[in-house]
Amino acid sequence: MSAATLVTVTPDRSAPRRAHWFRQPALMAGLIITLIIVLVAILAPLLTSYNPITQNLSDTLKGPSAQHLLGTDQLGRDTFTRLIYGARVDLRVGFIAVLFPFILGTIMGSLAGYFGGWVELVIMRLVDIVVAFPFYVLLIALVFVLWPGERSIYIAITIVGWVSYCRLVRAEILVAKRQEYVLAAKSGGLSSVRIMGRHLLPNVISQGIIYAMSDIVQDILAIVTLGYFGLGIPPPTAEWGSMINDGQNFLSTHWQLTTIPGLAVVVVGLGLSLIGDGLADLLRPGQS
Repeated sequence: MSAATLVTVTPDRSAPRRAHWFRQPALMAGLIITLIIVLVAILAPLLTSYNPITQNLSDTLKGPSAQHLLGTDQLGRDTFTRLIYGARVDLRVGFIAVLFPFILGTIMGSLAGYFGGWVELVIMRLVDIVVAFPFYVLLIALVFVLWPGERSIYIAITIVGWVSYCRLVRAEILVAKRQEYVLAAKSGGLSSVRIMGRHLLPNVISQGIIYAMSDIVQDILAIVTLGYFGLGIPPPTAEWGSMINDGQNFLSTHWQLTTIPGLAVVVVGLGLSLIGDGLADLLRPGQS
């Protein structure tokens, strides 16, 4: 009874604060920005009649016009079309890529924090090995070895990115497992799996979710970086990194080919960062 009572008290204290989530200006601004971009990506076939990969060599490097809002690239492809279809690719890969390290890191961090001993020692030594290498250097090396492509990006980001969630969740578990409701659950004979799944994780997972929002930004930047170096999504698929790379040779005469995709990355990063800041304010203990 003590364990159940204490577990339900924590959500109840934050209920009034979470009920007014729409009053968080940073969170609302981030949601609006991100929602607009996601809707544009989803509705891409309705917003343009052009194909993002079809070449038209008679219309190369056209300036902005009524027919081509942002002009065309060096292969005659509509830049606006490739921009919004590129949003589909980068957002999809970015959101999916964050799930795998989030799940793996949460599991590993929970095991390390709860059991301690040799389990924690082995897991944290793996963490030390990964963090010994710079994020982008290790990511680029892994994708290069695995061969460029969407699957390789998922694998590389998972291998590199799980350590942050592991360290975060481990630290939260180390504190939470000493709370009275956990001790009561142990005294009641509950299994370790049930204690972690029913009592510990629900009370510590919010920090991982907040970090995931900023991690999505990092993943999208990583995807764009890989695309810029030719290690991301293979052409002719529309992707912001490859668009920036293709347009850099025409920067002095057709600046929009590089600048617009770069600005799109900035706007997406801004929206997701605001969501993360808003969630941090909303879920911070002791705030009302």
